[in-house]
Amino acid sequence: MNYVTHTLANGLRVALCRTDAKVAYIGVVIGSGSRDEEPDRYGLAHFVEHTIFKGTWKRSSSAISSRMESIGGELNASTSKENTIIYTSAPAGYADRAIELLADIIANSLFPEHEVAMEHEVVVEEIKSYLDSPSENVYDEYEERIFKHSALAHNILGTPESVRALTGRECRRFLDLNYTPGNMVVYISSPDDPEKLIKRVEKHFGLLNFPFKRHERELPAPVIPFDEVIDNNGFQAHTIYGTRTVSRDDPRRFPLYLLNNYIGGPCMSSRLNSELREKRGLVYAVDSFNSLFSDTGLWSVYIGCDKSNVKKCLSIVRKELDRLAQTTMSDRMLDKIKTQFCGQLLVSTDNRENMAINMGKSLLFRDAIYDTSHTAERIRAVTAEQLREVAELLAPAGCSRLTLL
Repeated sequence: MNYVTHTLANGLRVALCRTDAKVAYIGVVIGSGSRDEEPDRYGLAHFVEHTIFKGTWKRSSSAISSRMESIGGELNASTSKENTIIYTSAPAGYADRAIELLADIIANSLFPEHEVAMEHEVVVEEIKSYLDSPSENVYDEYEERIFKHSALAHNILGTPESVRALTGRECRRFLDLNYTPGNMVVYISSPDDPEKLIKRVEKHFGLLNFPFKRHERELPAPVIPFDEVIDNNGFQAHTIYGTRTVSRDDPRRFPLYLLNNYIGGPCMSSRLNSELREKRGLVYAVDSFNSLFSDTGLWSVYIGCDKSNVKKCLSIVRKELDRLAQTTMSDRMLDKIKTQFCGQLLVSTDNRENMAINMGKSLLFRDAIYDTSHTAERIRAVTAEQLREVAELLAPAGCSRLTLL
Protein backbone atom coordinates (compact mmCIF):
# COMPACT_ATOMS: atom_id res chain seq x y z
CA MET A 1 0.00 0.00 0.00
CA ASN A 2 1.15 3.55 -0.75
CA TYR A 3 0.33 5.74 2.22
CA VAL A 4 0.47 9.52 2.51
CA THR A 5 0.23 11.45 5.77
CA HIS A 6 -0.24 15.16 6.28
CA THR A 7 -0.72 17.46 9.28
CA LEU A 8 -2.78 20.62 8.98
CA ALA A 9 -1.70 23.87 10.65
CA ASN A 10 -4.33 23.32 13.37
CA GLY A 11 -2.83 19.92 14.28
CA LEU A 12 -5.33 17.67 12.46
CA ARG A 13 -3.63 14.65 10.90
CA VAL A 14 -4.67 13.08 7.62
CA ALA A 15 -4.01 9.48 6.54
CA LEU A 16 -4.48 8.65 2.87
CA CYS A 17 -4.21 5.51 0.79
CA ARG A 18 -4.68 5.64 -2.97
CA THR A 19 -6.42 2.54 -4.28
CA ASP A 20 -7.83 1.26 -7.55
CA ALA A 21 -11.25 0.60 -5.97
CA LYS A 22 -14.52 2.08 -7.19
CA VAL A 23 -15.58 2.81 -3.61
CA ALA A 24 -14.11 5.47 -1.31
CA TYR A 25 -13.94 5.13 2.48
CA ILE A 26 -13.62 8.39 4.35
CA GLY A 27 -13.98 8.98 8.07
CA VAL A 28 -12.75 10.62 11.25
CA VAL A 29 -11.22 8.73 14.17
CA ILE A 30 -11.45 10.59 17.48
CA GLY A 31 -9.23 9.58 20.39
CA SER A 32 -12.02 9.71 22.96
CA GLY A 33 -14.64 7.26 24.13
CA SER A 34 -16.57 6.16 27.18
CA ARG A 35 -13.38 6.20 29.29
CA ASP A 36 -13.33 9.99 28.98
CA GLU A 37 -16.76 10.63 30.48
CA GLU A 38 -17.37 12.22 33.86
CA PRO A 39 -18.67 9.77 36.51
CA ASP A 40 -22.20 11.21 36.51
CA ARG A 41 -22.41 11.26 32.70
CA TYR A 42 -21.99 7.61 31.75
CA GLY A 43 -23.08 6.93 28.18
CA LEU A 44 -22.31 10.49 26.99
CA ALA A 45 -19.67 9.54 24.38
CA HIS A 46 -22.02 7.00 22.79
CA PHE A 47 -24.95 9.40 23.03
CA VAL A 48 -22.97 12.11 21.22
CA GLU A 49 -22.27 9.56 18.48
CA HIS A 50 -26.06 9.09 18.11
CA THR A 51 -27.10 12.74 18.27
CA ILE A 52 -24.28 14.28 16.23
CA PHE A 53 -26.37 13.50 13.13
CA LYS A 54 -29.45 15.35 14.39
CA GLY A 55 -28.82 18.72 12.77
CA THR A 56 -26.31 21.51 12.17
CA TRP A 57 -26.86 25.21 11.60
CA LYS A 58 -26.93 24.51 7.82
CA ARG A 59 -28.55 21.04 7.65
CA SER A 60 -31.53 19.27 9.19
CA SER A 61 -31.37 15.71 10.48
CA SER A 62 -32.98 14.40 7.29
CA ALA A 63 -30.59 16.39 5.10
CA ILE A 64 -27.62 14.87 6.93
CA SER A 65 -28.88 11.29 6.57
CA SER A 66 -29.73 11.73 2.87
CA ARG A 67 -26.48 13.48 1.95
CA MET A 68 -24.59 10.20 1.42
CA GLU A 69 -27.53 7.85 0.99
CA SER A 70 -28.81 9.79 -2.04
CA ILE A 71 -25.74 8.71 -4.00
CA GLY A 72 -25.81 5.13 -2.69
CA GLY A 73 -23.39 5.73 0.15
CA GLU A 74 -23.50 5.35 3.92
CA LEU A 75 -22.93 7.54 6.97
CA ASN A 76 -22.45 5.82 10.31
CA ALA A 77 -20.53 5.90 13.60
CA SER A 78 -19.32 3.71 16.46
CA THR A 79 -18.01 4.24 19.99
CA SER A 80 -15.57 2.20 22.07
CA LYS A 81 -13.81 2.70 25.40
CA GLU A 82 -11.11 4.97 23.98
CA ASN A 83 -12.17 6.09 20.51
CA THR A 84 -15.11 7.12 18.37
CA ILE A 85 -15.36 6.76 14.58
CA ILE A 86 -17.62 8.70 12.23
CA TYR A 87 -17.35 7.20 8.79
CA THR A 88 -18.71 7.20 5.26
CA SER A 89 -18.56 4.92 2.25
CA ALA A 90 -19.65 5.91 -1.24
CA PRO A 91 -18.94 5.42 -4.91
CA ALA A 92 -15.63 6.99 -5.87
CA GLY A 93 -15.91 10.58 -7.04
CA TYR A 94 -17.83 11.94 -4.05
CA ALA A 95 -14.89 12.61 -1.72
CA ASP A 96 -15.59 16.32 -1.40
CA ARG A 97 -19.20 15.61 -0.41
CA ALA A 98 -18.10 13.20 2.33
CA ILE A 99 -15.31 15.43 3.68
CA GLU A 100 -17.52 18.53 3.79
CA LEU A 101 -20.33 16.63 5.53
CA LEU A 102 -18.02 15.21 8.22
CA ALA A 103 -16.53 18.66 8.89
CA ASP A 104 -20.01 20.22 9.11
CA ILE A 105 -21.19 17.60 11.59
CA ILE A 106 -18.18 18.06 13.87
CA ALA A 107 -17.96 21.84 13.69
CA ASN A 108 -21.64 22.78 13.61
CA SER A 109 -23.80 20.12 15.30
CA LEU A 110 -26.53 21.80 17.34
CA PHE A 111 -27.92 18.86 19.37
CA PRO A 112 -31.54 20.17 19.34
CA GLU A 113 -33.27 19.36 22.60
CA HIS A 114 -36.34 17.82 20.92
CA GLU A 115 -34.06 15.48 18.96
CA VAL A 116 -32.05 14.70 22.10
CA ALA A 117 -35.25 13.83 23.99
CA MET A 118 -36.34 11.38 21.30
CA GLU A 119 -32.91 9.80 21.13
CA HIS A 120 -32.97 9.19 24.90
CA GLU A 121 -35.56 6.48 24.36
CA VAL A 122 -33.77 5.01 21.33
CA VAL A 123 -30.60 4.48 23.37
CA VAL A 124 -32.55 3.20 26.38
CA GLU A 125 -34.09 0.54 24.12
CA GLU A 126 -30.58 -0.34 22.94
CA ILE A 127 -29.50 -0.77 26.57
CA LYS A 128 -32.49 -3.02 27.26
CA SER A 129 -31.71 -5.17 24.22
CA TYR A 130 -28.22 -5.85 25.61
CA LEU A 131 -29.64 -6.67 29.04
CA ASP A 132 -31.97 -9.17 27.35
CA SER A 133 -28.98 -10.88 25.73
CA PRO A 134 -26.83 -12.60 28.40
CA SER A 135 -24.17 -13.52 25.82
CA GLU A 136 -23.65 -9.77 25.30
CA ASN A 137 -24.33 -8.57 28.84
CA VAL A 138 -21.75 -10.91 30.38
CA TYR A 139 -18.92 -8.88 28.79
CA ASP A 140 -20.10 -5.65 30.42
CA GLU A 141 -20.60 -7.33 33.78
CA TYR A 142 -17.11 -8.80 33.57
CA GLU A 143 -15.43 -5.51 32.67
CA GLU A 144 -17.18 -3.78 35.57
CA ARG A 145 -15.38 -6.21 37.87
CA ILE A 146 -11.99 -6.58 36.17
CA PHE A 147 -11.59 -2.77 35.86
CA LYS A 148 -13.37 -1.98 39.13
CA HIS A 149 -13.21 1.65 40.35
CA SER A 150 -11.81 2.90 37.03
CA ALA A 151 -13.18 4.73 33.99
CA LEU A 152 -12.77 1.54 31.94
CA ALA A 153 -15.27 -0.34 34.07
CA HIS A 154 -18.64 1.07 33.09
CA ASN A 155 -20.84 0.11 30.17
CA ILE A 156 -20.28 2.16 26.99
CA LEU A 157 -24.04 2.67 26.64
CA GLY A 158 -24.54 3.95 30.20
CA THR A 159 -27.72 3.27 32.17
CA PRO A 160 -31.30 4.34 31.38
CA GLU A 161 -31.07 6.86 34.23
CA SER A 162 -27.75 8.39 33.13
CA VAL A 163 -28.80 8.58 29.47
CA ARG A 164 -32.14 10.26 30.19
CA ALA A 165 -30.30 12.94 32.18
CA LEU A 166 -28.08 13.97 29.24
CA THR A 167 -28.74 17.33 27.55
CA GLY A 168 -27.88 18.84 24.20
CA ARG A 169 -25.61 21.36 25.91
CA GLU A 170 -23.62 18.54 27.54
CA CYS A 171 -23.30 16.82 24.17
CA ARG A 172 -21.90 19.94 22.55
CA ARG A 173 -19.49 20.48 25.45
CA PHE A 174 -18.19 16.90 25.17
CA LEU A 175 -17.69 17.38 21.44
CA ASP A 176 -15.84 20.69 21.91
CA LEU A 177 -13.52 19.15 24.52
CA ASN A 178 -12.77 15.90 22.69
CA TYR A 179 -13.38 16.31 18.95
CA THR A 180 -10.36 18.58 18.62
CA PRO A 181 -7.90 18.69 15.70
CA GLY A 182 -5.06 17.35 17.82
CA ASN A 183 -7.22 14.44 18.95
CA MET A 184 -8.53 13.43 15.52
CA VAL A 185 -7.37 11.81 12.29
CA VAL A 186 -9.18 12.07 8.96
CA TYR A 187 -8.61 8.90 6.95
CA ILE A 188 -9.25 8.48 3.24
CA SER A 189 -9.04 5.39 1.06
CA SER A 190 -9.84 6.47 -2.48
CA PRO A 191 -8.66 6.37 -6.09
CA ASP A 192 -8.47 10.18 -6.12
CA ASP A 193 -5.20 12.12 -6.15
CA PRO A 194 -3.92 12.44 -2.52
CA GLU A 195 -2.75 16.04 -3.03
CA LYS A 196 -6.22 17.12 -4.15
CA LEU A 197 -7.80 15.28 -1.22
CA ILE A 198 -5.48 17.02 1.24
CA LYS A 199 -6.55 20.38 -0.17
CA ARG A 200 -10.19 19.41 0.35
CA VAL A 201 -9.50 18.42 3.94
CA GLU A 202 -7.69 21.71 4.52
CA LYS A 203 -10.64 23.60 3.03
CA HIS A 204 -13.27 21.96 5.22
CA PHE A 205 -11.37 21.07 8.41
CA GLY A 206 -8.70 23.78 8.43
CA LEU A 207 -10.89 26.28 10.29
CA LEU A 208 -11.41 23.99 13.30
CA ASN A 209 -9.65 25.55 16.26
CA PHE A 210 -10.90 23.71 19.34
CA PRO A 211 -7.96 23.64 21.80
CA PHE A 212 -6.47 20.20 22.41
CA LYS A 213 -6.18 18.93 25.96
CA ARG A 214 -4.47 15.58 26.38
CA HIS A 215 -6.50 13.06 28.35
CA GLU A 216 -5.29 12.36 31.87
CA ARG A 217 -6.19 8.69 32.22
CA GLU A 218 -5.42 6.76 35.39
CA LEU A 219 -4.17 3.19 35.21
CA PRO A 220 -6.84 0.93 36.75
CA ALA A 221 -5.77 -0.40 40.12
CA PRO A 222 -5.09 -4.15 40.41
CA VAL A 223 -8.05 -6.32 41.36
CA ILE A 224 -8.11 -9.52 43.38
CA PRO A 225 -9.03 -12.46 41.10
CA PHE A 226 -12.71 -13.29 41.42
CA ASP A 227 -14.87 -16.32 40.73
CA GLU A 228 -18.53 -15.32 40.56
CA VAL A 229 -21.81 -16.77 39.35
CA ILE A 230 -24.94 -14.67 38.76
CA ASP A 231 -28.07 -16.79 38.54
CA ASN A 232 -30.79 -15.13 36.45
CA ASN A 233 -32.60 -18.43 35.94
CA GLY A 234 -31.61 -18.67 32.28
CA PHE A 235 -31.45 -21.80 30.16
CA GLN A 236 -27.75 -21.59 29.31
CA ALA A 237 -24.51 -20.55 30.98
CA HIS A 238 -22.43 -17.66 29.61
CA THR A 239 -18.93 -17.46 31.04
CA ILE A 240 -16.08 -14.97 30.67
CA TYR A 241 -12.70 -16.15 31.94
CA GLY A 242 -9.61 -13.97 31.66
CA THR A 243 -7.08 -11.56 33.06
CA ARG A 244 -5.54 -8.12 32.62
CA THR A 245 -2.62 -8.02 30.18
CA VAL A 246 -0.55 -5.44 28.27
CA SER A 247 -1.25 -2.09 26.61
CA ARG A 248 -1.60 -1.57 22.87
CA ASP A 249 1.98 -0.22 22.61
CA ASP A 250 3.65 -2.99 24.59
CA PRO A 251 5.99 -5.06 22.35
CA ARG A 252 4.57 -8.20 23.97
CA ARG A 253 1.35 -7.58 22.09
CA PHE A 254 2.68 -9.45 19.05
CA PRO A 255 3.26 -12.79 20.80
CA LEU A 256 -0.05 -12.17 22.59
CA TYR A 257 -1.84 -11.74 19.24
CA LEU A 258 -0.35 -15.01 18.04
CA LEU A 259 -1.11 -16.88 21.25
CA ASN A 260 -4.69 -15.65 21.34
CA ASN A 261 -5.28 -16.75 17.76
CA TYR A 262 -3.90 -20.20 18.56
CA ILE A 263 -5.93 -20.59 21.77
CA GLY A 264 -9.34 -19.35 20.72
CA GLY A 265 -9.20 -17.44 17.47
CA PRO A 266 -11.81 -17.53 14.70
CA CYS A 267 -10.68 -20.87 13.23
CA MET A 268 -12.40 -24.18 13.94
CA SER A 269 -8.91 -25.58 14.57
CA SER A 270 -8.21 -23.30 17.55
CA ARG A 271 -7.17 -25.23 20.64
CA LEU A 272 -10.27 -24.47 22.68
CA ASN A 273 -12.72 -25.07 19.85
CA SER A 274 -10.99 -28.35 19.12
CA GLU A 275 -10.93 -29.51 22.76
CA LEU A 276 -14.31 -28.23 23.95
CA ARG A 277 -16.51 -28.52 20.88
CA GLU A 278 -15.03 -30.83 18.27
CA LYS A 279 -13.68 -33.53 20.60
CA ARG A 280 -16.12 -33.38 23.50
CA GLY A 281 -19.24 -31.52 22.34
CA LEU A 282 -19.31 -29.46 25.56
CA VAL A 283 -20.01 -26.00 24.11
CA TYR A 284 -21.98 -24.31 21.37
CA ALA A 285 -19.52 -21.38 21.30
CA VAL A 286 -16.00 -20.69 22.56
CA ASP A 287 -13.80 -17.76 21.52
CA SER A 288 -10.93 -15.76 22.99
CA PHE A 289 -10.29 -12.04 22.63
CA ASN A 290 -7.65 -9.34 23.08
CA SER A 291 -8.77 -5.85 24.13
CA LEU A 292 -5.78 -3.52 24.31
CA PHE A 293 -6.03 0.01 25.68
CA SER A 294 -3.60 2.91 26.09
CA ASP A 295 -2.26 1.70 29.44
CA THR A 296 -3.58 -1.82 30.05
CA GLY A 297 -5.28 -4.72 28.31
CA LEU A 298 -7.67 -7.60 28.76
CA TRP A 299 -7.45 -11.16 27.48
CA SER A 300 -10.63 -13.21 27.85
CA VAL A 301 -12.39 -16.39 26.79
CA TYR A 302 -16.13 -16.60 26.20
CA ILE A 303 -17.76 -19.99 26.81
CA GLY A 304 -21.40 -20.64 25.96
CA CYS A 305 -22.58 -24.02 27.20
CA ASP A 306 -25.08 -25.97 29.26
CA LYS A 307 -24.99 -25.18 32.98
CA SER A 308 -23.80 -28.67 33.79
CA ASN A 309 -20.66 -28.27 31.63
CA VAL A 310 -19.23 -25.02 33.02
CA LYS A 311 -16.81 -26.57 35.54
CA LYS A 312 -15.57 -29.16 33.06
CA CYS A 313 -14.98 -26.49 30.40
CA LEU A 314 -13.09 -24.22 32.80
CA SER A 315 -10.92 -27.12 33.90
CA ILE A 316 -9.90 -27.79 30.29
CA VAL A 317 -9.20 -24.09 29.65
CA ARG A 318 -6.96 -23.90 32.72
CA LYS A 319 -5.06 -27.03 31.70
CA GLU A 320 -4.43 -25.56 28.24
CA LEU A 321 -3.14 -22.30 29.71
CA ASP A 322 -0.90 -24.15 32.19
CA ARG A 323 0.52 -26.27 29.40
CA LEU A 324 1.37 -23.23 27.28
CA ALA A 325 3.05 -21.45 30.21
CA GLN A 326 5.11 -24.46 31.29
CA THR A 327 6.30 -25.85 27.95
CA THR A 328 8.03 -24.37 24.94
CA MET A 329 6.25 -24.83 21.63
CA SER A 330 8.06 -26.82 18.95
CA ASP A 331 9.51 -25.00 15.95
CA ARG A 332 7.21 -26.92 13.65
CA MET A 333 4.06 -25.92 15.53
CA LEU A 334 5.26 -22.34 15.89
CA ASP A 335 5.79 -22.06 12.13
CA LYS A 336 2.35 -23.57 11.55
CA ILE A 337 0.46 -21.06 13.72
CA LYS A 338 2.49 -18.16 12.30
CA THR A 339 1.54 -19.20 8.77
CA GLN A 340 -2.11 -19.38 9.77
CA PHE A 341 -2.12 -15.97 11.46
CA CYS A 342 -0.24 -14.20 8.65
CA GLY A 343 -2.61 -15.77 6.13
CA GLN A 344 -5.57 -14.39 8.07
CA LEU A 345 -3.94 -10.94 8.02
CA LEU A 346 -3.58 -11.16 4.26
CA VAL A 347 -7.23 -12.18 3.81
CA SER A 348 -8.30 -9.27 6.04
CA THR A 349 -6.78 -6.78 3.59
CA ASP A 350 -9.65 -7.57 1.25
CA ASN A 351 -11.94 -5.65 3.62
CA ARG A 352 -11.05 -2.16 2.43
CA GLU A 353 -13.26 -0.35 4.93
CA ASN A 354 -11.60 -1.99 7.93
CA MET A 355 -8.20 -1.32 6.37
CA ALA A 356 -9.07 2.37 6.03
CA ILE A 357 -10.30 2.61 9.64
CA ASN A 358 -7.20 0.82 10.95
CA MET A 359 -5.03 3.23 8.95
CA GLY A 360 -6.68 6.13 10.75
CA LYS A 361 -6.35 4.48 14.17
CA SER A 362 -2.68 3.73 13.57
CA LEU A 363 -1.89 7.36 12.77
CA LEU A 364 -3.98 8.58 15.73
CA PHE A 365 -2.47 6.27 18.35
CA ARG A 366 1.06 5.66 17.00
CA ASP A 367 1.66 8.75 14.85
CA ALA A 368 2.60 6.45 11.96
CA ILE A 369 0.78 4.02 9.68
CA TYR A 370 1.53 0.41 10.56
CA ASP A 371 -0.48 -1.94 8.37
CA THR A 372 -0.96 -5.70 8.26
CA SER A 373 2.43 -6.24 6.59
CA HIS A 374 4.09 -4.60 9.61
CA THR A 375 2.11 -6.86 11.97
CA ALA A 376 2.96 -9.94 9.91
CA GLU A 377 6.66 -9.06 10.05
CA ARG A 378 6.52 -8.80 13.85
CA ILE A 379 4.54 -12.04 14.11
CA ARG A 380 7.13 -13.92 12.05
CA ALA A 381 9.82 -12.70 14.46
CA VAL A 382 8.08 -14.12 17.59
CA THR A 383 10.07 -16.85 19.30
CA ALA A 384 8.78 -19.89 21.15
CA GLU A 385 10.18 -18.51 24.39
CA GLN A 386 8.38 -15.17 23.92
CA LEU A 387 5.18 -17.11 23.35
CA ARG A 388 5.70 -19.08 26.55
CA GLU A 389 6.48 -15.93 28.55
CA VAL A 390 3.29 -14.28 27.35
CA ALA A 391 1.37 -17.44 28.26
CA GLU A 392 2.57 -16.89 31.83
CA LEU A 393 0.51 -13.66 31.86
CA LEU A 394 -2.56 -15.85 31.37
CA ALA A 395 -1.72 -18.27 34.17
CA PRO A 396 -4.91 -19.54 35.87
CA ALA A 397 -3.79 -18.23 39.27
CA GLY A 398 -4.28 -14.67 38.02
CA CYS A 399 -7.46 -15.23 36.00
CA SER A 400 -11.00 -14.30 37.02
CA ARG A 401 -14.30 -15.89 36.06
CA LEU A 402 -17.86 -14.61 35.77
CA THR A 403 -20.78 -16.80 34.74
CA LEU A 404 -24.31 -15.60 33.96
CA LEU A 405 -26.98 -18.28 34.25
